[in-house]
Amino acid sequence: MKFVTYEYKNETSGGILLDSKIVPIQEVMRGLKLPEINGLLEFIELADDKLIRIIESIIKSKKLQTFELSEVKLLAPIPYPKRNVFCIGKNYEDHAKEIKITQISDNFIPEYPIYFTKAASPAIATGDNICFSKEVTTQVDYEAELSVIIGKEGTNIKLEDVEEYIFGYTVVNDVSARDLQVKHKQWFKAKSLDTFCPMGPVIVHKNDIAFPVELNIQCRVNGDLRQNSNTRNMIFDIAYIVSDLSKGFTLKPGDIICTGTPAGVGMGFQPPKMLKDGDVVECYVENIGIIVNAVLTSKNQAK
Repeated sequence: MKFVTYEYKNETSGGILLDSKIVPIQEVMRGLKLPEINGLLEFIELADDKLIRIIESIIKSKKLQTFELSEVKLLAPIPYPKRNVFCIGKNYEDHAKEIKITQISDNFIPEYPIYFTKAASPAIATGDNICFSKEVTTQVDYEAELSVIIGKEGTNIKLEDVEEYIFGYTVVNDVSARDLQVKHKQWFKAKSLDTFCPMGPVIVHKNDIAFPVELNIQCRVNGDLRQNSNTRNMIFDIAYIVSDLSKGFTLKPGDIICTGTPAGVGMGFQPPKMLKDGDVVECYVENIGIIVNAVLTSKNQAK
């Protein structure tokens, strides 16, 4: 199943995408003796494997209210995560090698995952603009990433049990201001500017993607293929990341973990190919979908 967050008549709701139609989660849950929920994040916190099977059965057996996809605006699946988005740095060897020539990272292939976080307030959807002021940054870059959505609270999760704690998967563009990464000697601010977390278009439930996850991942800028790899090429796979991150640290339903980006980012070219006003960035992961965002630059304005 594919789960979405959408806006219809100025109201935000969670839904299930069936081809070109959306079934509201409220509609599917009606009649079940469960707490009333509306948003997708609330649903993820509640949805265990048993509930997923019940919902699949309801969708197959009942005529339900639906909306045409064209009637609604898709939002990021989790527009306002409860916690920062967790990220893994330098998790593809080819990407780790391509940034050796820059000042934003040490010159090595990591032996252990490099963790950092980015704020998303909100994460933006496919079709929204990546906006930034040239007075703040002039070196904005793209990073297509497969992201894991945690579905069950867990600490010290064993490698062999990781899939049990996953709800599903989505696509994130880990937009990054490279000059700010160098300036501040760390990555948080450079990756947390407003609109720097495009996400979506859907969350695909784990039942629809084989584990271990081996999916093609790509990024295009103005139609030019920049990144082209497969998640099997990650240095640390999803099982390792989730298990290791959970050691002494409780993962919670709705947590988002970005698993790193392959080679082909703008700063890896000579000369660099940074994003500019009017560029269109497409980030794609096989079996999940594509997020498309235009770049809009402006002068910094106080609010």
